[in-house]
Amino acid sequence: MGLDTSHDCWHGSYSAFTRWRNTIAEAAGYSLMDPTPEEQAHFHFSKYPMIEWDGVEPKNFDGQWDRAPGDPLIVLIAHSDCDGVIHAEHGRPLADRLERLLPLLPEGDAGGHIGDWREKTQLFIDGLREAARLGEDVEFR
Repeated sequence: MGLDTSHDCWHGSYSAFTRWRNTIAEAAGYSLMDPTPEEQAHFHFSKYPMIEWDGVEPKNFDGQWDRAPGDPLIVLIAHSDCDGVIHAEHGRPLADRLERLLPLLPEGDAGGHIGDWREKTQLFIDGLREAARLGEDVEFR
């Protein structure tokens, strides 16, 4: 069991998706935070990117944005790791942002469900672009 998306963006474990997404965030200049004791009490143990979480609404976790965030990467960072969508109108700017980050990602194999950092990211980019071309959402399931 794990995260499976449409358009072949991602197939793999939730933990690998979290590691990949955190690495993407760090490449973009975001720091990672340790979960607070309160978050740990609710079984949240993974580090997460330091963004303006106060500006993120619950519906954003499922990909529902009234207006796109200033940094398209926030659509990915704030997204649930198990359900929701990335709408086609957010997919193209997110793909562009990820593409600019490719050279900043680690070289080589991350192991497990990630494999090569840059190849895995390129697959996500390609899926976002295909979905946007078709006017479709990338579905997380």
